[in-house]
Amino acid sequence: MEEGNHSEVTELILSGLTDRPELQVPLFVVFLLIYGITLVGNGGMILLITIDPQLHTPMYFFLRNLSFCDLCYSSVISPKMLLNFLAERKSISYMACALQMFLSIVFADVECLLLAVMAYDRYVAICNPLLYTVTMSRQLCKQLVVGVYTVGVVDSMIHTCCTFRLSFCSSNIINHFFCDIPPLLVLSCSDTRINEIVTFVFICCIVVSSLVTILLSYVYITSTILQIHSAKGRHKAFSTCTFHLTAVALYFGTLLFMHLRPKSSYSMDTDKMTSVFYTLVIPMLNPLIYSLRNTEVKDALRKAMNKLLTNS
Repeated sequence: MEEGNHSEVTELILSGLTDRPELQVPLFVVFLLIYGITLVGNGGMILLITIDPQLHTPMYFFLRNLSFCDLCYSSVISPKMLLNFLAERKSISYMACALQMFLSIVFADVECLLLAVMAYDRYVAICNPLLYTVTMSRQLCKQLVVGVYTVGVVDSMIHTCCTFRLSFCSSNIINHFFCDIPPLLVLSCSDTRINEIVTFVFICCIVVSSLVTILLSYVYITSTILQIHSAKGRHKAFSTCTFHLTAVALYFGTLLFMHLRPKSSYSMDTDKMTSVFYTLVIPMLNPLIYSLRNTEVKDALRKAMNKLLTNS
């Protein structure tokens, strides 16, 4: 590509997970299966929470939004990735690349912030149970979700504008399976220091504030649970948090590994594998985590299946 303004760029090439031809079809099958499970799991969770009145509580309201976020997050990445496994030319237009980056950052931020909101919800439910329905009113729940999406959109708009104002002149091959900030910065022949600072600051603000909210919530939750005299009561209180804690550990563990590892151990191949986990695998796992050992969800699913069989 000729050196010049970034507006001359009309097409970029995604290198994908691997360039080995013999792996393209097997990987297509694996990720098609992952995407299918993601669609069915998250779509089913959204439908189940919507139709069952017993699940119309703040906790499941946030879970429904998390499922929606996971479904959209995976759908931003998976279709193009699957197509590229079978395509000879793995191209993406300049505008499509910008849109993919914008949406992927929005849903990454929303996932992060929603997990923090859900931790606060568990804190209110366990530490102030008598005030739970008053504190976590329907209006507040909606405001929190709107706030989460607003932060995600604003953050993503800043990152996308900062990245696509750069000039790309050395190559048009993105060493990744989707349009992400680090591999695009590598392609740029402009000064990327401002982009790196902006990325670091916003990641710190969103990830750190979410982690602090989660940790503080669980400090108070743990303190309250330990004051419960009945072992059965302690188990019941803590069991409502285990699903959320598992989701938090998976998502934030992956993010921290990706952004806090030493620069000396940085590798784009490692980045790709980590990105696969938090963009595709975690959205598939979340509905399974929240349903496999969740009695309320299993009961709602059983009732829905019985009703469907009766009607048929």
